[in-house]
Amino acid sequence: MSRPVLLALVLLAALSAPAHAQAPDFLFGKPNGTVAVHTGRFFARGGSDVFSYVQSQLTLDNNDFHAPLFGVDVDMPVKGRLSAIAGFEFSRSSADSEYRDFVDNDRLPITQSTQMQEVNLSYGIKLALTPPGREISAHAWIPAAVTPYVGAMGGALWYKFNQSGDFVNFDDLSVFRDTVDSRGWTPSASFFGGVDVKAWKRVYVNAEARYLWSRATLDRSFSGFDAIDLTGMKVTAGLRYMF
Repeated sequence: MSRPVLLALVLLAALSAPAHAQAPDFLFGKPNGTVAVHTGRFFARGGSDVFSYVQSQLTLDNNDFHAPLFGVDVDMPVKGRLSAIAGFEFSRSSADSEYRDFVDNDRLPITQSTQMQEVNLSYGIKLALTPPGREISAHAWIPAAVTPYVGAMGGALWYKFNQSGDFVNFDDLSVFRDTVDSRGWTPSASFFGGVDVKAWKRVYVNAEARYLWSRATLDRSFSGFDAIDLTGMKVTAGLRYMF
């Protein structure tokens, strides 16, 4: 797990105890919704043959496809503890590599760069496992100190898988320079769970784990390969604001 995520989770734990001890802050009416900003790490599963191939030929491993991510979620109450949620997430990895078993005529490494990028647009439902707050009068509402939640989302994911540099022609073992690229939109689905811990008035510290499922057919640059696996786990931390 990346250092920013670890620091955010430590902060979340530190804030959870004081949140219970604070005198309750009340709002003038139930919030209209929340907006959350989070950052963290995408742990790619890399379960398709294109990943197996590049890892066997090049000095890459699955960790090279893990990536930092940034996201924004907006949710609006529907009924009771149920909310509608819409989200945006962006992640990008980049790694330099060389062939494991080949060098050029000068005995130098044959090098290339590999990039993986994803943008996920999704919407779905979110369920608070405990009441997110309580009304104490017609015009006063007290937010809960801690609110765990789960949810599910579906949407569309844009990806780009790109390799550029020098490559080996296995027919005659010559070395050539090229760029191969595959990109496009594909359906996505995810399930998530997390917790909001009140930090101050309308501001919450948030930690979440989200599992994404998605696959896409590769472009002609990668003919002969099966669909690329875009699935993985996302671990994030951030801030949520009630409005």
